[in-house]
Amino acid sequence: MIIATGARYRKPPIENLARFEGVGVYYNATFMEDAQLGDDDEAIVVGGANSAGQAAVFLARTGRRVHVLVRSNSLSESMSRYLLRRIEETSTIQVRTRTEIVALEGDGRLESVTWRDGAGAVSSHDIRHVFLMTGAEANTGWLNSRLTLDEKNFIKTGADLTQKDLAAARWPLERLPYLLETSRPGVFAVGDVRCGNVKRVASAVGEGSIAISYVHRVLAE
Repeated sequence: MIIATGARYRKPPIENLARFEGVGVYYNATFMEDAQLGDDDEAIVVGGANSAGQAAVFLARTGRRVHVLVRSNSLSESMSRYLLRRIEETSTIQVRTRTEIVALEGDGRLESVTWRDGAGAVSSHDIRHVFLMTGAEANTGWLNSRLTLDEKNFIKTGADLTQKDLAAARWPLERLPYLLETSRPGVFAVGDVRCGNVKRVASAVGEGSIAISYVHRVLAE
């Protein structure tokens, strides 16, 4: 069995969010999305964890202004010191704490964003690019704890499974789990549902191909 049930991105409760997905609202900051921004364009990064910090630094590298919106009072609780320092040293990155998006507007694609700050003031801005780096939730609820998961409920595989994990799962074989094998022999996990996956389509496809080779090996045992 190969489990490839993926993950769901956490999304803010914005009424027409789905309308702008892929045309102004993105869930990754890669070279593909970056290519759509001009040097003078502004961008918003939503989130306070390392992925948000990395996205902000990446997007600001050409000198464009990047607004980092976080609901908490600071970034220090959820972001590494290295990224905090990079953000502080980049004059074009502006961190806006206790701030969240309340509306998106545009005709065919995103044209403006309205946010509410910590004082309750609501303001609209002509910004056409929003990167939601708010994390994802694994589609593993249906497993009902039949496989070993990490603290965020992603499936642990291969070397991520500790001896303690295997003992708790009563791993029955002398060999250790293969690269993408779960805590049950012959059951594999690939793509976004797997602990440690980099959340990219190419990576998921590659893992699927690798898992097939291990399936043949298990069947031959």
